[in-house]
Amino acid sequence: MKRLGLVSVHTCPLAALGGKETGGMNVYVRETARHLGRLGFEVDVFTRSQDPSVPKVVALGEGARVIHVEAGPQRPMSAATMAAHLDAFADGVVDFRHRSGADYALLHGHYWLSGVVAIELARRWAGTPVVQMFHTLGVVNSALADGSTERASRARVDAESRIAALADRVVAATSLEQADLAWYCGADVDRVRVVPCGVDVELFGPGDTSAARARLGLDADWVLLFVGRTTPIKGLESLLHALARLKFEPQDVAGLGPRRPRREILKFEPQDLRQARVRLVIVGGDRDERRDDGRRRLRAVAARLGIGDWLDFRGPQPQTVLPDYYRASDLCLVPSHHESFGMAALEAMACGTTVVASRVGGLATTIQDGVTGVLVPPRDDVALASAIASLLGDDARRATLGRQAARWAQSFAWPSVTRMLLDVYGELVPDLHEAPAAPGSGW
Repeated sequence: MKRLGLVSVHTCPLAALGGKETGGMNVYVRETARHLGRLGFEVDVFTRSQDPSVPKVVALGEGARVIHVEAGPQRPMSAATMAAHLDAFADGVVDFRHRSGADYALLHGHYWLSGVVAIELARRWAGTPVVQMFHTLGVVNSALADGSTERASRARVDAESRIAALADRVVAATSLEQADLAWYCGADVDRVRVVPCGVDVELFGPGDTSAARARLGLDADWVLLFVGRTTPIKGLESLLHALARLKFEPQDVAGLGPRRPRREILKFEPQDLRQARVRLVIVGGDRDERRDDGRRRLRAVAARLGIGDWLDFRGPQPQTVLPDYYRASDLCLVPSHHESFGMAALEAMACGTTVVASRVGGLATTIQDGVTGVLVPPRDDVALASAIASLLGDDARRATLGRQAARWAQSFAWPSVTRMLLDVYGELVPDLHEAPAAPGSGW
């Protein structure tokens, strides 16, 4: 029986989002696997076992399943630490294939760790085609890093170049990422295909704001939302400085030269934000705050800036709960220093929530500035504060941007994205579309 093998070594598609090693990639792997299954394909997603109590094989949907492979200690660990266990992971996949009788028409690696494994498996299996998607490039992250802790290792950078050279096809989420692959990794652009990330438009859609706030226990005048990991590259410290400007330096926020009466700039007075109940809801980080260095760092920064009482950490949340967070929010804020795509922004747009994001990476193509959201320069807390203030003071503009964003997001529905991905697979396995779906192995 022929199957599609998806490799996601360091993060499981079943995990809650926003944790240290979970995010948009989890969604991408899970949703493409599910939709491939719905189209009649048999799909196995290989991921490292992090908890011995979790079954080895877990159904992901019709025709799709997650295979937990033992490789190193069965506990969470960083991606960097996991690199030492990639040979063991490949051995585990080979063993599963042997015992289950499965055969794979194609391997699709996600992130550089998975690419290393996919290339090795292709070598052992006499040339099984490999498709690779990096989701984020270490060399790009290093160029934008705030400190040494954010810089990618030389092993990762070298591996990315090697994978880009050996993979039969490389998938980029945007044309900008395609250019990065060519420039930084030396990828042959003739083997790179642009396939955007997607959004579940059945789950993420506009809804009642008051009802969503009631379900989440959010009682505030203004609800601002951030969804993602709390690492420095996500730009949360810039966001905190922007909010502090809104609270304490309202006259300077607009950047319009001589100070003008606030009423000429916004529809509310300076004291409104000082007296308002504002909540910055942060969905992401470690579920256990005691282990969440990012959360502690952000609390300290917010306290120093005088906005500690605005922060509301909610930790990682199940995908099914996220729509309520988007619907409950006045604005979704994505102040990243870099994003390969920006899936949280797309989910917010699908829910009709206005997004303010950095003009970086995929965000600059996903969001049409002034049409489906607002883009600001990265690391510019003055520009970010000005955009937030302007939108909070203009209900009509905020609503218009939200409606247009919801319509735009429909073009990124997962069924359409999955069929684009199948077109890439079909270049490597010409009879893929003709092959009948195989029955499950019963493993």
